[in-house]
Amino acid sequence: MGVWEEKLKHYDALVAKCDRFERKGKTMPYTSANGYMFSLFNKDREIGIRFSEEIKGHYISEFDTTIYKSYGAVMKGYILIPESMWNDEDTVVKLLNESYDYVMSLEPK
Repeated sequence: MGVWEEKLKHYDALVAKCDRFERKGKTMPYTSANGYMFSLFNKDREIGIRFSEEIKGHYISEFDTTIYKSYGAVMKGYILIPESMWNDEDTVVKLLNESYDYVMSLEPK
């Protein structure tokens, strides 16, 4: 198994701990609800999670991270989840659920 597949299993395991949504996508794994993507696993083996601009800024500071890019594009509202956080499953699952709540609060697409 390659590194990408191994890291994808970790992303899948984190998403599986959230019972209100499931992972989608074969070549570009993601989660979505209400017409909005809110987490993404990219080709660079990075996890990004979407938040409001206010919360995004707070989490960039709190987790000493940065904005999330996928395929060279800045993903609006997303932060990069540092790999050092991946084993803190409770925190990442909390962030995934918080992001789900955020997109559910938006006007449906």
